[in-house]
Amino acid sequence: MQTALMIYDGSAPADSDVPRTGGVPLAPAGFAWPLCGCGGPLQFFAHLPVEDGVLSVFLCQNDPGACEFWDASSSANRVYLFPREELRPVAVPEAGLTLLPATSAIRTHVVTIDPEDVCGEEGIGPDAYDLARSGWKREPEERFGKQREVLGSLGGSPSYLEDDRLPACPSCTGTMEFAAHLEEGIARETAMNLGGQLGYVFVCRPCREGAFLTD
Repeated sequence: MQTALMIYDGSAPADSDVPRTGGVPLAPAGFAWPLCGCGGPLQFFAHLPVEDGVLSVFLCQNDPGACEFWDASSSANRVYLFPREELRPVAVPEAGLTLLPATSAIRTHVVTIDPEDVCGEEGIGPDAYDLARSGWKREPEERFGKQREVLGSLGGSPSYLEDDRLPACPSCTGTMEFAAHLEEGIARETAMNLGGQLGYVFVCRPCREGAFLTD
C-alpha cells in the first residue's frame, strides 16, 4: 500500500502551474472569482494538478467560525476540476481575504506501508495517512517541526472519515471520490485557517464537480 504525501518544497511563483498552496488561481477564460453566502470573496487555497485536470480549492476566511467552510454543502467553500489546457491567472478581487500570505510549492513523496500496519487484529488500527506522516517524520535528516512539512496527500482514502460524511455530487447524486488531504500549512503565519482540522477534497470526475470539508 502506498501513500503519496505532499511535501513543502520551498516558495513558488504565484502564478506557476506546479502543485502549490497559495498564489493566484489558474482557470479557463471567463471564470468568475467565487463568492461566499456572506457576500465576500473566497480565499484561494490550493492548485493541485491531477491526472485529468487541475483541482482548484477555495475557502471563505472573511469571518472565520461564522461561514461554514468545513461543510461540504456550504457556499463557504468551492472545489473546481479544470481541464489542464488554456488556464490563465485569474484577476484577484480588490476587497476581502482572497490570497494566502505565501505561495508554497509541493513535491510528492511516496511512502510504502505494510497493510498489516493499517489494520489491527479487530480490523481497527492506524490509517494509511497517519502512518505515512509518521514515516516522513522518521526519515533521515530528523529536524524540529519536520512533520509540518507534510501539506497533505493525493489519492488514497480519507483519513478516519465516517461514511456518512462522504459528500454526494450535486449533479448526479453519486458518492464523490476522495482526491486529497490538505493540512493548514508549513507555518502558522502563512497557513490557511482550518480551525486545526484536516481538509478533505472530493471530486466527481464524470460531472467535474468538487467538494471540500474538514474533520
